[in-house]
Amino acid sequence: MEWHREKYTINTDKAKLNMGMIHHFLYTTAHWAVGRPMWIVRKSIENSLCFGVYDGDDQVGFARMVTDGATVGWICDMFILPQQRGKGLGRWLVECMMEHPDIQGLRRILLNTRDAHNLYIKYANFRPLLAPESWLERFNESPLRVAKTAHVRTKYT
Repeated sequence: MEWHREKYTINTDKAKLNMGMIHHFLYTTAHWAVGRPMWIVRKSIENSLCFGVYDGDDQVGFARMVTDGATVGWICDMFILPQQRGKGLGRWLVECMMEHPDIQGLRRILLNTRDAHNLYIKYANFRPLLAPESWLERFNESPLRVAKTAHVRTKYT
């Protein structure tokens, strides 16, 4: 799918994604992904519904949704490059994601954010968990240590 606004485009074609730019931003800048190796970025993209934001041919943003396409989705790895922020691209990206036909009818869409709660509440109708006491998580403090072992057994490098 593709959306257009002024000189910008949002596209879901994984072949257009600039893997080097995405990896560089996640690896060096994104507090939730600093140090994430390229092979993990590639594997996560292969297994997600992805959205690239483009200024002409240059990719300036990214997000992905992990989903089964039937009941649940999780928005993650969303970013707009710093030089492109303040133009409403993040808001537009969320709006386009919510319009995608593959996620229509999902019972629950989740996300985790450190500092953009108002963006998601105001523009995408998110709210705090309805019953946070019923949610649990299994959090791996050192995923790269586990992933390093898994790396040996996969084709991703």
